[in-house]
Amino acid sequence: MTVPRCVRDAVLLAVLVPAAATAQGAGRLVEWPTYGGDAGGMKYSTLADIHRGNVSALAPAWRWNTGDAASPPADSGRPARPGNFQATPLMINDTLYLPTPLNVVVALDASNGRELWRFDPGAYRAGQPSNGTGLVHRGVAAWSDGHSRRIFINSRWRLIALDAATGKPIPSFGSNGEVDLTAQLDRAVNRRHYTNTSPPVVWGDLVILGNGVGDRLAYKGDPPGDVQAFDVRTGRRVWAFRTVPVAGEAGNETWEQDSWRFTGHTNVWAPFTVDSARGLVYLPVGTPSNDWYGGRRPGANLFGEAIVALDARTGTRVRHYQLVHHGLWDYDLPAPPNVVTIRAGARRTDAVVVPTKQGWIFAFDRVTGKPLWPIEERAVPPSDVPGERAWPTQPAPSKPKAFAQQGFGADDVIAFTPAVKAAALAQLQLFVSGPLYTPPSLKGTITNPGAIGGGMGGSCLRPRDQPAVRQGDQFARAVEARTPRHAVRHQRQRLLHRPRGIVVRGGGSRLREGRGREAGSAAPDQQAAVRDAHGDRSRDGGDPVAGTAGRHAVGAHAPGVGGGYAATGVRRRRFTGSPGDARGAGLRIGGREHAVRLRRA
Repeated sequence: MTVPRCVRDAVLLAVLVPAAATAQGAGRLVEWPTYGGDAGGMKYSTLADIHRGNVSALAPAWRWNTGDAASPPADSGRPARPGNFQATPLMINDTLYLPTPLNVVVALDASNGRELWRFDPGAYRAGQPSNGTGLVHRGVAAWSDGHSRRIFINSRWRLIALDAATGKPIPSFGSNGEVDLTAQLDRAVNRRHYTNTSPPVVWGDLVILGNGVGDRLAYKGDPPGDVQAFDVRTGRRVWAFRTVPVAGEAGNETWEQDSWRFTGHTNVWAPFTVDSARGLVYLPVGTPSNDWYGGRRPGANLFGEAIVALDARTGTRVRHYQLVHHGLWDYDLPAPPNVVTIRAGARRTDAVVVPTKQGWIFAFDRVTGKPLWPIEERAVPPSDVPGERAWPTQPAPSKPKAFAQQGFGADDVIAFTPAVKAAALAQLQLFVSGPLYTPPSLKGTITNPGAIGGGMGGSCLRPRDQPAVRQGDQFARAVEARTPRHAVRHQRQRLLHRPRGIVVRGGGSRLREGRGREAGSAAPDQQAAVRDAHGDRSRDGGDPVAGTAGRHAVGAHAPGVGGGYAATGVRRRRFTGSPGDARGAGLRIGGREHAVRLRRA
């Protein structure tokens, strides 16, 4: 039996084919012309040549190496490093187009992996990016008028147009083939703090894109998250949409104390999608700065953490729905909204489906903008941080059910033995814990899902019956706000599911006082840095953390480790116990798929 496949990620380091495969289908060519497979981000392929009956016979057909240097040269500052390979290649005719982590664009012969051309924009020359991941890029975009084709890469602060046949920059686009994306922003910014990791979107004769700003960067006048559209032929900017509205624009009243004047981020760093039939661009907007302290931006903070629909022709806002008010948890909308049609009997509803870090899926009618299922404003805990006014309610959809665990408490700690449970509860007492949307606190708060949990992987849809199949990563995070500076320390933590409970694991965290050069000094009460849970560098490029084995925030020791650290985000607290107490550890939730039926009652 053949099974149509949802394609979550098409990372292509090795192509696998059945050992005795014939030509694809009946010789038909099935392309992958955009990042999500189609403009609406369905991530679905009709190909069925690989199925349950032959998957065990797959063998490597060819391999290709990115050629990225481990430590490429930088003109100044700390050298950049290549991050994870996250690209989804485009396949047009028989050619694959994709970026490497260092933003090098390549074209490959899809049949044998032969490299046809390569273009190196030198993104690494500007040194280590501020996002803490190293240089990464998820994909490119393509445009054609039927006679010629262009490939677009948004590399850091540059939008570059390449000839798809040769890989050469197109001189008539912008200045010698590129546009400075910071040139027409409302304020001057430090270009090294402005970046891109997701592909642009091509609609008609426009190339549309957002941007990224490192979470650790939080200073007055940090880079804004304006979404911009450019003419694909000339590079002329056609329109821009401010995600932080200025005076006179709708939503400006949600930024009290004139905080709109200096607040940045609120950016669309994730991929986004288009309702081609209606000409609507759906934007998943991120959190305003600072991700964990909003004392300098009182109010609901539109259009932060909102799904926003724009007229693709003009950039005019058509509608929006804010999914987190006055965000304090780094709950960016992390994935492209899915443009789908949901069927219930003979009834068909054009919808947009929005996965979130909180583990919810919000669904809206694309014609009216109304939720498909009621969304309730639920009361949430207040903040104890001086100067902070957490929003009193947050939206919660009535359907579908959450696909990730939400909140963390005493019932969630590991409990292999009474002694292990007692040790875990003792560690838990060091923090504030509670339901979803428990805010950062002076004591330190465990948030679950954390900022890398929930719907980070996005969703894919099968047209036949429309279930949303999505990646359910489960991470928790400990967040502490300190006085008098209210500097936020936080800790990335991985949530493990054990047979009788939950244990949070992670590495250490350290505060670093960063500054925003060229764009003004960083506010000392809005700085944060992250230590990666696996010994990676901090987000401001600090030294690697010492080995992380055995460090846990809540719970017992890893199997085979005689002791562990409880990483509180303030200091490491060592506790003791027998490695045998935790023998037989269970499975990590991260990467689990969840199928959610999107059917109307």
